[in-house]
Amino acid sequence: MRLTRLFRVIFRLFQQLWSIYQHSLQTVFRKRPSFAAQFAIWGCLLLLATSATRAFAYEPTASVPFTPETATQIARPNPASVPFPAPPPMEQPEEPVVTPAPAPAAQFLPKIGVNHQHEFRGAWVASVVNIDWPSRSDLSVSQQQAELINILDRMQELNLNALILQIRPNGDALYASEIEPWSGWLTGTQGKAPNPYYDPLEFAIAESHKRNIELHAWFNPYRAKMGGEKYPYGPNHMAAQYPQYAYQYGDLIWMDPGAKPVQDRVYNVIMDVVRRYDVDGIHLDDYFYPYPKEGIQFPDSQTYNAYRQAGGTLSVSDWRRQNVNQVIERIWKGIKTEKPSVKFGISPFGIYRPGKAPGIVGMDQYEAIYADVKLWLEKGWVDYLAPQLYWRIDPPQQSYPVLLQWWSDHNPFRRHIYAGNYLSKLDGSSWPISEFERQVEISRASADKLSLGNIFFSMKVFKENRLGVNDRFRTKLYTTPALAPTMPWLDATPPQSPTGVSLNGRNLTWNRDSSNEVRSWTLYQQVGNNWQLKQIFNAQTTSANLAPGTYALCAADRLANESAGVVVSVR
Repeated sequence: MRLTRLFRVIFRLFQQLWSIYQHSLQTVFRKRPSFAAQFAIWGCLLLLATSATRAFAYEPTASVPFTPETATQIARPNPASVPFPAPPPMEQPEEPVVTPAPAPAAQFLPKIGVNHQHEFRGAWVASVVNIDWPSRSDLSVSQQQAELINILDRMQELNLNALILQIRPNGDALYASEIEPWSGWLTGTQGKAPNPYYDPLEFAIAESHKRNIELHAWFNPYRAKMGGEKYPYGPNHMAAQYPQYAYQYGDLIWMDPGAKPVQDRVYNVIMDVVRRYDVDGIHLDDYFYPYPKEGIQFPDSQTYNAYRQAGGTLSVSDWRRQNVNQVIERIWKGIKTEKPSVKFGISPFGIYRPGKAPGIVGMDQYEAIYADVKLWLEKGWVDYLAPQLYWRIDPPQQSYPVLLQWWSDHNPFRRHIYAGNYLSKLDGSSWPISEFERQVEISRASADKLSLGNIFFSMKVFKENRLGVNDRFRTKLYTTPALAPTMPWLDATPPQSPTGVSLNGRNLTWNRDSSNEVRSWTLYQQVGNNWQLKQIFNAQTTSANLAPGTYALCAADRLANESAGVVVSVR
């Protein structure tokens, strides 16, 4: 029945189409059209016929009246039909298809760009002679770990954000190394591992990052032994492996910076740490060639003579500076090749050369310890410089603000300047707490010249809370947390904003980071027309209980680049 009716419909359609065609030839065209025009006319007519055939091929169904709803049902394609969908049986009309209501859209949370004054707030933690940590060389592992956690908790309480941890004081290691021996300052015997075993550097990094504190690994490149140090060398100590380059200099043993095996050793030790540990920075102090001792020459004549015999033409002083410069450049390039995000910083003696800054007198490190620090800034071989400005503000011979301005003015690559402050001088009389408060304020006043923080020597003063310094710092200097300054020459791309942000009453939750880009989360609160940083959470945190107010939650990466903040209002 259906096929018979279909053929009748087709036959009648083509009769009508032939009539339309003949009529168009007589009324539209004055003469017989070209073959192309005829082809076009028939193409259009055939398309019309096909559509009409599909439309009239079905029996009318009295049980389903033609309405917009039923028309929608009929027009909906059936995936199983080839080539035309079959009509529903008369006795079983097709049930109307109910389209489920769409799920409610996720709550839209606006985003806003917020920021705060980033600032480097560091503390040196010295292991040599057990100055800061560990406090003794005979502590148990649990005592060592407890001391380090106490240091980090104190730093967090004070809103400090960078630990400069000495891990290679004298050619030894406060970490697991296949190159150098375990430090005697850690276990009482050079070459002896902690028992029960743990890796102090790995432990320190993990505990620092839990508290949103950067860890910078501090190396002394050339010193092999301190005066009075009782530990014999381990078999893999650099002085034991290269005794021909280990010189007695006063009460010190010092490796020759001009010897290629010594230079390679320094570089390889540092790069080993860069590769294996999640450190935020590599840090060198001011010991290159040793500080001069009256009447004693540094005994490197054999190495220098070999250089001259090989065709070298530099004077002894220029050759020594070249030795140091080559190592600095090599370390810089090695770090940036291996892990570009790892910062490289140096803390030199605070005076470049006497007379360079107005009225300044003192040791000439350029000639005395052969450190051409100005060249390192001019070449851009550091990410930050922390000159040890270990003098007070007012004495003109070594004035803190004058020296700070000089270093800031000789910084063509616009690297960061973090002044080093001699907090160990705190005595309540000639060095009162107010002296250090003023020094920090002076540093902040030059933020436009990239003076963006301070590093205090040493952590021991904060551990003691000497003269109530902790309370003063917490209530006057570092009242709120801060991230370290960003370094756009390393990376200026912020991470994605937090996802899955949801508010249930006063409980704010968000998704854990899956990109491994987030180091911390920053929470801002709106105060009037401004936004204030209220809290920094570590990367593992995914919730917070909030008081009523308007907040913005941001993601921050390891270089302190912050995303746009997701805004929530708590009632």
